[in-house]
Amino acid sequence: MRIWMASLLAAVLVLAGCSSSGGDSETGPIRIGLTVPLTGNYQALGTGDQQGAQIAVEQINADGGIDGRKIELVVKDDKTQPDQSVLAFNAHKNEGAVAVIGSSFSNSALAAIPLAERASMPYLSLAAADQQVDPVRKFAFQIPARSSTYAEQTLKYLQTTKITKIALAHDTKSSYAVAGYEAVKEKASQYGVTVVVDRAFDTGTQDFSAVFAPVRTSGAQALFFWATGPPAVIATKQFASSGLSIPLILTGAQGTPLFTKPAGAAAEKVVLSTSIGVIGKDLPAGDLKQAVDKLAGDYQKKYGTYPPQFAADGYCGVIILAEAIRKAGSTDGKKVQAALEKLSLLSPNGRYEYSADDHSGLSTDNIAMAQVTGGAFVPTPWMVQQLSTNLPK
Repeated sequence: MRIWMASLLAAVLVLAGCSSSGGDSETGPIRIGLTVPLTGNYQALGTGDQQGAQIAVEQINADGGIDGRKIELVVKDDKTQPDQSVLAFNAHKNEGAVAVIGSSFSNSALAAIPLAERASMPYLSLAAADQQVDPVRKFAFQIPARSSTYAEQTLKYLQTTKITKIALAHDTKSSYAVAGYEAVKEKASQYGVTVVVDRAFDTGTQDFSAVFAPVRTSGAQALFFWATGPPAVIATKQFASSGLSIPLILTGAQGTPLFTKPAGAAAEKVVLSTSIGVIGKDLPAGDLKQAVDKLAGDYQKKYGTYPPQFAADGYCGVIILAEAIRKAGSTDGKKVQAALEKLSLLSPNGRYEYSADDHSGLSTDNIAMAQVTGGAFVPTPWMVQQLSTNLPK
């Protein structure tokens, strides 16, 4: 009996010790889970996410952590597969993560969010599909702007540049692209824009001639193309050699050198809506410029290039979660969730303003309209004007 009791006591002490050392306790390191696609079609997105998140962790820890507690970032690869995102979420939860910063692949994020809701664990998504936060889910928050926000800012740009007829194409297998496409269809008439060609494709498409062919005789003044990953590069190259002379307009998913470098000369003069931090070099002096430079300085030292859209997203995911934990004074999921709903924070992505009714946080004021020039992202003339009058503060 004594031996049995001694064994039981030892087991209890071991379990107690494991519990007190986990990231969800109120002492010791704060464990944050990061799930991103480091392999598969969206590897380019996930790589940037991880790089930006790691820089944020390093900066926060170097500055003393969160109320003296260091952040421990645990990274898992969802392989651009929703089922792997589910497995990764469960692993993070079982390993003591206090929250998860989730996949930049919208389909993967959408698969994990129901688990976060059941676990009462904050999930900060690095994907942009509207379906994640519309309708609002209590524990799901979005870091990039919604697809519909990118769409609306682009429609504003089209309106002011007197483009009234567009061809529209989208990837039917991407939740991000579908949400953006639906927003354009819904809101185009509000900005005096008519969709004269409407074409669909899927992520595996290699030949876009069927997308481009009807555009030639349609009277379209621009092609608005919604895709993520390799299809955007393939389509951009084929568009450049198609003989079409109208502008090609892309979205934030292409706000990275991992698009411009493989696309090469074909990417020149492409217009895209993207995070405002992507044009950080051209921002006027001020608080927003300082927020961007804090990321850009360390990123350039480490990787030798300006931070892309996805690095900014990963970075913002960490600093937003860290600020919510500070304001909550706790790592308890429900307390952190409540703090997130009241959070206002200026970041490299602009000003986040979350509320109980808005878990996306970013408005169109935080979206830049950029053009590829010499392989770099620079503000369009319209965007230069916007920056002088409507800069996030």
